[in-house]
Amino acid sequence: MVRIADVQKTYAMVIGAVLVLLGLIGFFNAPVFGIFGVNATQNVLHLVGGAVILWFAYKGSTKPTNMWTGIIALVVGVLWFVPGISGLLASIFAINAAISYLHIAVGVVSLGVAYGVKE
Repeated sequence: MVRIADVQKTYAMVIGAVLVLLGLIGFFNAPVFGIFGVNATQNVLHLVGGAVILWFAYKGSTKPTNMWTGIIALVVGVLWFVPGISGLLASIFAINAAISYLHIAVGVVSLGVAYGVKE
């Protein structure tokens, strides 16, 4: 039987590890996978964010971690569609439309895991 805490923790650990990996890949291969715009600032944010998520997941605070991961990812993704802010995001973080759609997807899934998994 799969415990709810295991689902929350596994998801948080995977997201944290993927963010750290993407942060590292971004330093050597930009755009990532030829699609996702990144720069050094965004790479550092991914490394730090991924490390923080991994730390909180390791400490057992997974539901709030998944909730905040979802909120932050969703807000960043949606901000791309606000006139004026999209240009700012592109100039500071090299965020493009593809990564904005990915942020929205990660945000929705993270919130789904945080709130959709009943205890």
